Amino acid sequence: MNFMELSIKVGNQLKASVPKQWDGKACVLEMKEVGGRHWRQMEWIGFYFQFCCDRYLKTIMQIPGPKYGRVEFDGFLGIPWDFKAHAMNTSSHQIIVNDSEAIASGIQEYGAVGLILALGTVTYNDGNRTFQKRHEVLKGGKSKYEVERIQRGAWSRLRKTHFDLQQISFIKITDATLVKCGSFQSDFRNSNGNPRRPKVLIDLEKVEDETLHFVEF
Repeated sequence: MNFMELSIKVGNQLKASVPKQWDGKACVLEMKEVGGRHWRQMEWIGFYFQFCCDRYLKTIMQIPGPKYGRVEFDGFLGIPWDFKAHAMNTSSHQIIVNDSEAIASGIQEYGAVGLILALGTVTYNDGNRTFQKRHEVLKGGKSKYEVERIQRGAWSRLRKTHFDLQQISFIKITDATLVKCGSFQSDFRNSNGNPRRPKVLIDLEKVEDETLHFVEF
């Protein structure tokens, strides 16, 4: 099957299975109750979409996908795929995808890699940070990251509490696409001083030609 045929097959499966309205509290509890690995994470929207893809695509797609070095793609069907979610009602429409070398390797081996992108509008926590406090109680207290943030006196972002899924887009990434893309964390270093591996940064406004299929909700 070509990219369009693969996208239609996957899109139909997700359209029939993934809910349109995602409540943060309910989604976190759902992931926790069935043993999802990432229910403690603050950015629960992206992990919930991955959770849904893992659950609903396992009958038609190999999950997880191929691994290059230490980097693993989320799934494989004809080509390697990654699953991401993004808020449409934000000022930035750049998506951090996967490890640059892994994507290049996937393209070299299969001719392309694919991005399955859930797009929707988000609602943020109230001023009292009710959702954040409930999430912390559920996790058993503040995370190490949160404790370190407080010690540094750094600003705390409002948590996303709700996601209204509008569409799922299918983006084909080839060598030609990478020319349009930037990189993320290429100048960052880990706590041990070693440089972090750069990731591909996609600007959604620059890849209209690569968005070959979408399903509306």
